[in-house]
Amino acid sequence: MKSCYTLLLLLSSTLIFVSCNESGFKTGRTFIGGKKISAATLSKGKQIYLEYCSACHGLNGDGNGPAAKGSVPPPRNFTQGLYKFGLVQDGALPTDEDFIRIIQGGLKGTAMLKWDISHDQAFAVVQYIKTFAPQVWEGEDSEVGTPIELSNDPYTLARKEAAIEKGKEVFHITASCQTCHRAYVSHNELSNLNKKVNGEGMDDFSDDLYQSKLQTSEYYFYDSKERVAQYIPPDFTWHDIRSASTVKDIAYRVAAGVAGTGMPAWKGTITDDEIWAVAYYVKSLTELKGNLKARAAFLERIEEGNRTAKGLSKENKGIKVGSSN
Repeated sequence: MKSCYTLLLLLSSTLIFVSCNESGFKTGRTFIGGKKISAATLSKGKQIYLEYCSACHGLNGDGNGPAAKGSVPPPRNFTQGLYKFGLVQDGALPTDEDFIRIIQGGLKGTAMLKWDISHDQAFAVVQYIKTFAPQVWEGEDSEVGTPIELSNDPYTLARKEAAIEKGKEVFHITASCQTCHRAYVSHNELSNLNKKVNGEGMDDFSDDLYQSKLQTSEYYFYDSKERVAQYIPPDFTWHDIRSASTVKDIAYRVAAGVAGTGMPAWKGTITDDEIWAVAYYVKSLTELKGNLKARAAFLERIEEGNRTAKGLSKENKGIKVGSSN
């Protein structure tokens, strides 16, 4: 315990020393869209970054801070100039408010905590973070992304159950979310949903229907552009949704997608009403997280449905559909 305390004290002292001795900015910068940021703001952002952020994201913004080792997922490499969780159209660069929302709200299930800093402090940090990727941010010609806009929630709590049922249909048939995520219905129910939407049932089901599928993203680790990040899309009954908690949060995340990954922006591909329905459905799945008994019963109903359809006894399970989590 004493050695851990000594290490933390040494680390803190080192960061404070760096913070106090590193020179500030002498001139300002102009970022895309003609956004002019003063040297004073950049210097303020640098000081805050060194104190709060560099332990994970590194002094050079490359995700190689002393606390990054063993972090899953690894801290963002800001030098790449690629960001997952903006709420903008077409995977474009996020707005300052997107960055500030993440800094102040954190990302669930990761080492990115909520930071209790003011809006002005967060704004300054965001501007400093941009200096790590001048190839993306500096200049006056391009623009940041246009914020996603959705129609008002057409369901609200009064029609929550109807939204969940519609969302189940959109998730599994209209958007085929189980292509990357796992499915949450039995073979028979999936066939019935397809018949309802497309006019015909199904009798061919992939072996990995009830598994989340390994994906490769556009993000790479600090030490190699060849060693790209891989990830498993969340099983909503088991994993956190990093950037969303409420139905509204989930709806906007579905609409915007997750930049640099296989999660596309669904705004414009499916209707706003369908996006809201999926959000209600996914939210209902997340409510099983942490309730092991309820989650086990939910998964057993799927498995039992498949056994019944196959004419198998409960003892002779025959087909494995339970989550591997």
